[in-house]
Amino acid sequence: MARKIDIFDTTLRDGEQSPGASMDAQEKLVITRELLRLGVDVIEAGFPVSSPGDFKSVQDIAKLCGDKCVVCGLTRAVENDIDVCADALKVAERPRIHTGLGVSPQHLKYKFRGMTLDEAIDRGVMAVKRARKYVEDVEFYAEDAGRAPYEDLAKMIEAVIKAGATVVNIPDTTGYSVPWEFGQRINYLMEHVDGIEDVTVSVHCHNDLGMATALSLAGVMNGATQVECTINGLGERAGNTAMEEVVMAIKLHGDDLDAYTTIDPKEFTRASKLVSGISGVSVQPNKAIVGANAFVHSSGIHQDGVIKNRSTYEIIAPEDVGAAGSKIVLTARSGHHALRQRLEELGYSDLTDERFEKIYAAFLEMADRKNQVYDEDLHSLMSEQDRNKNAIYKLDAVQISCGQPLIPTATVTMTDAYGRTHTVSEYGVGPIDAMYNAVNKIVQEENELIEYTVQSVTRGVDAIGEVTMRIMAPNGDVFTGRGSDGDVTVSSTKAYVNALNRMHAAQMQAKNREKDKRGRTIPEHI
Repeated sequence: MARKIDIFDTTLRDGEQSPGASMDAQEKLVITRELLRLGVDVIEAGFPVSSPGDFKSVQDIAKLCGDKCVVCGLTRAVENDIDVCADALKVAERPRIHTGLGVSPQHLKYKFRGMTLDEAIDRGVMAVKRARKYVEDVEFYAEDAGRAPYEDLAKMIEAVIKAGATVVNIPDTTGYSVPWEFGQRINYLMEHVDGIEDVTVSVHCHNDLGMATALSLAGVMNGATQVECTINGLGERAGNTAMEEVVMAIKLHGDDLDAYTTIDPKEFTRASKLVSGISGVSVQPNKAIVGANAFVHSSGIHQDGVIKNRSTYEIIAPEDVGAAGSKIVLTARSGHHALRQRLEELGYSDLTDERFEKIYAAFLEMADRKNQVYDEDLHSLMSEQDRNKNAIYKLDAVQISCGQPLIPTATVTMTDAYGRTHTVSEYGVGPIDAMYNAVNKIVQEENELIEYTVQSVTRGVDAIGEVTMRIMAPNGDVFTGRGSDGDVTVSSTKAYVNALNRMHAAQMQAKNREKDKRGRTIPEHI
């Protein structure tokens, strides 16, 4: 029989570590519901010791999941980390503690200041044994395993299995490996580690060389039965293995890999858009499986082939990943029921009547400006609504004048958290610069604009323009803001205010953490 490959999703933990991609507690629960619809086997809910907010988020996710999947919390090989993680997972019906430390020469020498391999093994064994006091399911990660000598890695893995680890994670933390070598590494462990046949072997690959999916598949081919991944490949630096890519590769090549998953691929398009909208990290149009152009044919030769038989150029049917099928075309004449039904189909359920009425009013305003409202417009509208919840600063109005020979001028009206209204006019070298100066004069939060992009949400001259802005705080932290409107100058202002709200919220959380008497530290990442 083919081997069942467990899908371990770390969108809420490793994915959130993408610069500017932080998610609040409610957004994490929205994503959790989608992960449950996908049918993931394990959800890594967070790093409980990192902050009180992360601790509570892990608890909330565990309660929501019930017995539908394993809920996992990350720790370092530190006693307090493990104790706090176990406390957060008390409410979980299927808890797992994920603990570990580095094993590569680079990590031992520099990160752990000259720790010997034997010392690292002793610490790993301690961590597993302590975790086993709380839960039966313990996963051990050998950080930077992709650069560790085979013998050292095997020695570490064998020791933690004997200590009680039920899952061993072999991460290519830096994305350094190439597929054939990483496959050999997994094969070596399968042949040289006593007891490895009795545990789950997991792979956690990063995409620094653009090979995360290939590395994960090489791991599966050589014995791994769990793949750690994220929606859209979200994650640190160049990201992680993309769930949609590795699952569809296994689906198409299951016989060669002797493998299958129980993921529902029809949820991929919806999951991708949901995570992109919440995280603020756009999906590139040519992204495999879920990109806007994944099933678009522009070449005449390709079009001719697809018209005759779509298998000539499509190896995956768009509807198999939720990317096609009939669409309800919404206009200003559409009623409440049609809009609510379409929103539910797109994953926006449990809307209260009060919130829905606000959304419907915004929908009508959008529909009055457009002939048709597409699904992408609705995703943009919902993201805009969510961005305005609990905002420190709210944009009331923006008016910009520019052109030849006018001096670009922006007038901005905003309301702060105390209910005070501020109106300011400023000049700039262009309309966006003028807006930026006006908002800064009101908010007075030091930052640097490091990225500004505009893209059309749908087709047509009346398309919604979505702006993504990234700003850098004085401490180097990067925050992403998004805004959408039919007027790109309004979209730009909304995006900038959204980024400022995220930055301000993070600064307040940092201040609160400093006051936390438990003295917990910032997470170290796999």
